[in-house]
Amino acid sequence: MAQWEMLQNLDNPFQDQLHQLYSDSLLPVDIRQHLAVWIEDQNWQEAALGNDDSKVNMLFFHFLDQLKYECGRCGQDPECFLLQHNLRKFYRDIQALPQGPTQLAEMIFNLLLEEKRILTQAQRAQLEQGDPALKTPVESQQDEIESRILELKAMMERLVKSISQLKDQQDVFCFRYKIQAQVKKFSLDPHQMRQHQLLQETLNELDRRRKEVLDATKALLGRLTTLIELLLPKLEEWKAQQQKACIGAPQEGGLEQLEKWFTAGAKLLFHLRQLLEELKGLSHLVSYQDDPLTAGVNLRKAQVLELLQRLLHRAFVVETQPCMPQTPHRPLILKTGSKFTIRTRLLVRLQEGNESLTAEVSIDKNLQSQGFRKFNILTSNQKTLTPEKGQSQGLIWDFGYLTLVEQRSGGPGKGCNKGMLGVTEELHIISITVKYTYQGLKEELKTDTLPVVIISNMNQVSIAWASVLWFNLLSSNPQNQQFFSSPPMAPWSLLGPALSWQFSSYVGRGLDPDQLSMLRNKLFGQNSRTEGALLSWADFTKRESPPGKLPFWTWLDKILELVHDHLKDLWNDGRIMGFVSRSKERRLLKKTISGTFLLRFSETSEGGITCSWVEHQDDDKVLINSLQPFTKEVLQSLPLTKIIRHYQLLTEENIPENPLCFLYPRIPRDEAFGCYYQEKVNLEERRKYLKHRLIVVSNRQVDELQQPLELKPEPEAESLELETGLDPLLQQEPCLELEPLLAAGLDLGPPLEPMLEPTLDMVPQGVSEPDLGPELRLEPLPDPASQAVPEPDLPHDLRHLNTEEMEIFRNSMKIEEIMPNGDPLLAGQNIMDEAYVFHSSHFYTDGPLIPSDY
Repeated sequence: MAQWEMLQNLDNPFQDQLHQLYSDSLLPVDIRQHLAVWIEDQNWQEAALGNDDSKVNMLFFHFLDQLKYECGRCGQDPECFLLQHNLRKFYRDIQALPQGPTQLAEMIFNLLLEEKRILTQAQRAQLEQGDPALKTPVESQQDEIESRILELKAMMERLVKSISQLKDQQDVFCFRYKIQAQVKKFSLDPHQMRQHQLLQETLNELDRRRKEVLDATKALLGRLTTLIELLLPKLEEWKAQQQKACIGAPQEGGLEQLEKWFTAGAKLLFHLRQLLEELKGLSHLVSYQDDPLTAGVNLRKAQVLELLQRLLHRAFVVETQPCMPQTPHRPLILKTGSKFTIRTRLLVRLQEGNESLTAEVSIDKNLQSQGFRKFNILTSNQKTLTPEKGQSQGLIWDFGYLTLVEQRSGGPGKGCNKGMLGVTEELHIISITVKYTYQGLKEELKTDTLPVVIISNMNQVSIAWASVLWFNLLSSNPQNQQFFSSPPMAPWSLLGPALSWQFSSYVGRGLDPDQLSMLRNKLFGQNSRTEGALLSWADFTKRESPPGKLPFWTWLDKILELVHDHLKDLWNDGRIMGFVSRSKERRLLKKTISGTFLLRFSETSEGGITCSWVEHQDDDKVLINSLQPFTKEVLQSLPLTKIIRHYQLLTEENIPENPLCFLYPRIPRDEAFGCYYQEKVNLEERRKYLKHRLIVVSNRQVDELQQPLELKPEPEAESLELETGLDPLLQQEPCLELEPLLAAGLDLGPPLEPMLEPTLDMVPQGVSEPDLGPELRLEPLPDPASQAVPEPDLPHDLRHLNTEEMEIFRNSMKIEEIMPNGDPLLAGQNIMDEAYVFHSSHFYTDGPLIPSDY
């Protein structure tokens, strides 16, 4: 939280102190608030207390530019008139200051110190009152780091003053020593004796001050060591969070705060290093027996260098792990020949003004494993950071166009994998190095990515992601490339949340305890009740569950893909129960009223969702009906919400009805799914073509339960403005069939309930039809032998179709039962003036049909 934001949340007594502070200040409080972020990001301390006038002047002119820019922005908003006036006035006032840049820096630095003092008082008051709404441990630790940095800066200021006084004392000693050296012969003259005694006292004072300064450097170095010990665990926490975030876990915060702390610590260390160099120079000018600076300075310099090296090497991190643009939700999976990105950052934001920093990428630099495939980086593996970019955006190297190519294995052809591990179990590490130079210190910094899995085909993404998930969930060593030589087993206490992360990170909502319980039972069995249950890598990815069906991970990943592509809104709104066993499904539905249904994922099909509903019969028998699972091939053509809304079940009397009335537990169907019913109508298209609707129809009759899925198109009434020359007939295209129910090997648990295989019909939408008058009946199909001659009633371009198994109207069925609202009007037809003409049209295909895209 920014300092100014924290000040605004203080109690009234401390708010009064803040108002008093700015009532006596040249800086208006509204400008302080408007520029809070920019002001707090600048190094006012260095400008106010340092000796570099160029930095003070640069900061002063940057401040003027910022005021001018904000004034221009406020000029575009009439409501910011007062703020614009104050910005202009302050812009003129600071230019009129006698010591402009220095005076401004000192003023703002003192204001920020006073603000910090007020904050500290408020926090102490809260502690004394035992306020329960105090800060969390994380915030308390952040405050501790901030306070330590402020304390170290104050200690550094005192050390600078002490060294300045030491220089003055040494100058006095040198002057008196030169005066005394001019006396060629020692005598007992009182004046000469007094001068000699004064020289000795000056030397003693010099020695005392040197010891004090050396002690001050020791204390400062100790506090700096403590600060580093606080910062490094914070960085490790971020790395652990990043590793979990790669597999879907939520990640809190970025690197900006750590960068600020690491930079502050490094500045203090580099400053201390400079001061020690000055002390060494003083020691060379004046040296005497038992001089504390002779050995003490070298020891302190070595300690500072060690701390600096430790801080710099740990501060070079991979901010964004390797990732391909086409799979942003699944990092650490790379495909040969495809571009991927990496971003690295040096948290110590210090760069020489004329020094460019170049980072270089390599792969498997220290790989010792035999049998692993070897890769080269095909594109440029270097990135140069100029001082201008480093100053504006930080020390960030963003590699956006890296590509891997596999090395050839001796002879012609592609490389090969001769190791014991599979392609998706090989772990490869990408390294980034940079030669860092600052204030004469040169270090080669190196950082490594998390292990990546390299594939050659996008079909391998699913199993590769299982490897990434398993490694980052269980590995204690991020550099262990032989992890899958003996992969550890996963406890459910870790695996369960990780499975939930897959859904929360990819589709928005994770898994609830009931859904996790179903998955747990599927993996470990009903009898496993302890959280310490362990699952092997082979059981997770290779063992078929149930036997003869899909491995667990393949099954779950297909469901995840189905939800993301076709069911995202329903899933996030909680309309899909999803992971529920058939036995639990029966227990839930049998206690509800007839027509109650729920949506669950099929346990046997490859990415399928089914709808099950309950029927209470007159003899108190309870039937649970389930539709054959809908897969992505079906949902691409017909959304699940439309299937539920328009689903028809044909009774024995061929009367269609929708048995899906209430979503479990008892939410009316249209209330649960009504928000998804809005259909966008293209008026221009509506004028051109016949409207149609695709619906799902099931038949109760036993002999039709195993019939293949088919589409039955029925033309709807033409739009009122059918254009001349357009063929009003529906054009149909074949689509993929619904997958048949996998009957073999199913463990259905309770007694089998009928599984209804739906068919898809296209029916009219909302257009009234006239009374057809004469009664029409469906006739049985003629003998196949009689169908050798093409159907004469069919249009010329459709006479080649096989009409063998088509339905035709029979005299025994009334047309009112089929079209209760009458026949649709054709374009330009007037029911009062024209005679009715009916053209029957039936089609046969090998698979279901979907309406054409136009």
